[in-house]
Amino acid sequence: MVKTEKQLKILILSHRVPFPQNGGYAIVVANTIKGLVNTGHDVSLVALNAKRKSRDSRLPDEDLMGKINYRAYDIDITVTVFGVAANLFSKTSFNVDRYYDPEFEKLLIRELRNNDYDIIQFEGLYVSLYLPAVRKYSKAKMVYRAHNIENQIWERLSQQKVDPFKKSYLRMHARRIKNYEQQQLNKFDAIAVFTKQDKLTILEYGVKAPIEILPVGLRLEKYVADVSKTEFPSLFFLGSLDWLPNREGMEWFLDTFIKDITEGDLPVKLYVAGNDIPERFDDYEALGKIYIQGEVDNALEFVNSKSIMIVPLLSGGGMRVKIVEGMAMQKCIISTSLGAEGINFTNGHDILIANDHDGFFGAIKRCITDEDFCMQLGKNARLLAEKEHDINVVIKNLVKFYEACCKNEDQSVVNKTIV
Repeated sequence: MVKTEKQLKILILSHRVPFPQNGGYAIVVANTIKGLVNTGHDVSLVALNAKRKSRDSRLPDEDLMGKINYRAYDIDITVTVFGVAANLFSKTSFNVDRYYDPEFEKLLIRELRNNDYDIIQFEGLYVSLYLPAVRKYSKAKMVYRAHNIENQIWERLSQQKVDPFKKSYLRMHARRIKNYEQQQLNKFDAIAVFTKQDKLTILEYGVKAPIEILPVGLRLEKYVADVSKTEFPSLFFLGSLDWLPNREGMEWFLDTFIKDITEGDLPVKLYVAGNDIPERFDDYEALGKIYIQGEVDNALEFVNSKSIMIVPLLSGGGMRVKIVEGMAMQKCIISTSLGAEGINFTNGHDILIANDHDGFFGAIKRCITDEDFCMQLGKNARLLAEKEHDINVVIKNLVKFYEACCKNEDQSVVNKTIV
């Protein structure tokens, strides 16, 4: 069918509901949907909804209601001791397998029978389980967006372990996920990544599909800094602590710096906020020094109220959306090299890089004693966000990528232009 220039018909498949936008994955997926809708494209979203999540989270933002075709399906992804034990004898990883549900697959097939899509975008590895069914019932171009290189997360986590059993167990899952990841990536028509590093990794896997680097995009008009409401000096971390790299990074930071913060070598308050903070983190609280706040009502207000963002990631991959948000909010950011991976930063100009105790100590000391330096770093970070992470530019390039995918199959769409 010949399409006009006005729209593409796009299906987004997500392993979690991206509403509300309270985490990096949700922010990226929701901003993509909003950007595509705002540029005139016909967008559908089919998402898995973990039963442990609040049912209220399944409701899209009001400005999207009525603009997208939206379906969510409850799924239980709880990890049980029995399930983990049984998986020891499997060739695949429980962390992937738990996202497969035959009833969701039936719902997806009904969706495909009723709609003729141009593009079907798989948001990450966990929904790639449904690729065979989607291929069978749709002629759309299959696009994979790599939020992370999943096996790298597990391999890097294993490197942080001292216990030989835990190290071996994590490496086993890293190998299984890598095998699955390599197999799946070779089955897609095109792949989108956030960073140059992820593109190079995928090319090393021998993937022949086109790979496009499309950085995290934000609606920058939402990110308005008000320094009159910012506490200086103050340190903060904001992120979901149900994501293992975040949790282990913050455990390292707290274990490493708790005495420095509470006994005065670093005279600054630390605020830890985010979803699913384990109860054991309450033990880190120190009256007037360290605050374990849990989930905050308004993430941007929280970010604005604090001055220095810390990102002590020791494992993980992809691009840290919270860093990009911090840049947009003019925050002074101290991150590990791994945490800032994929961001086009200049160390000491728009971000500070620290990879060990001495590095973090020196960076924090400098920032809490030099407010002008801290504020200038934040201003430079905002300029970088405007240059690299404007959602309008990212969506324009994403649509170009889609159109190139379609043209590879059907020259009848050569008359398409960017909306």
